[in-house]
Amino acid sequence: MADHDNHGQTPAAWTAVTIMMVGFVVGSIAVIQLNWPLLIVATVIIVAGAVVGKVMQMMGMGKQTQDA
Repeated sequence: MADHDNHGQTPAAWTAVTIMMVGFVVGSIAVIQLNWPLLIVATVIIVAGAVVGKVMQMMGMGKQTQDA
């Protein structure tokens, strides 16, 4: 079987990165505006992105690992 390295190009990775990128954009806006509640919302979005990515990986939408 040939080794295939997909460099994280999976639905789980793309979804997690997209959600976290939105969180970073919201966080950047919050810092510029000195808006603490919005910064907290951005932090929650970033954490949610990581959780969503992990859940999707556990559902089989992430990189498949092979047993040695």
